[in-house]
Amino acid sequence: MKILLVSEGKHEESGALESLVRRIATKTQTCTWDRVSSDQIHIHRGKGQGFVKRAIRWILEARRRGYDALVLVIDEDGRPERLRELAQAQSEQMLTGSFPRALGVAIREFDAWILADEKALSDVLDCTVQTQPSPEENRDPKADCSILLGARMSQRDFYAKVSQTLDLARLEKRCPKGFGIFASRLRSL
Repeated sequence: MKILLVSEGKHEESGALESLVRRIATKTQTCTWDRVSSDQIHIHRGKGQGFVKRAIRWILEARRRGYDALVLVIDEDGRPERLRELAQAQSEQMLTGSFPRALGVAIREFDAWILADEKALSDVLDCTVQTQPSPEENRDPKADCSILLGARMSQRDFYAKVSQTLDLARLEKRCPKGFGIFASRLRSL
């Protein structure tokens, strides 16, 4: 399966998101990454919910480019309406047909998913890392990842390595509103 991965930031681009996708959607053969805010993707600027329109535009773009499916992940960033907007785009059929997609919202942000499994953190950082407080309630998971990381490696490499080894069931359990829903949608691909 040829998948177009779309997300907001460089940490997802580093291979972290692709690793999670490949581990769950095991029939994935090819992944190509693009930024959700790409200048080449134009959405109608009129009234309506921004991420519904943006996600639908990406679904249509993935089909136009010849992909078999779209995986799109954005951060919630304290805006709970994003969950509703992507749920609406996930179920939209009138404009997009049944084109396969897995749309996800990381609560609060993608970095929280990295904090979900202390064993993976300990293995990657080669030191004992305690269980982190509820990742989806963390006000600044990016800062906490940075503190844990110190100067050991780049944050991009850190996220990529953790995503390759973290326990997916633990991640779903600790991040049910974000990763749990996203993982379910990935399995349906």
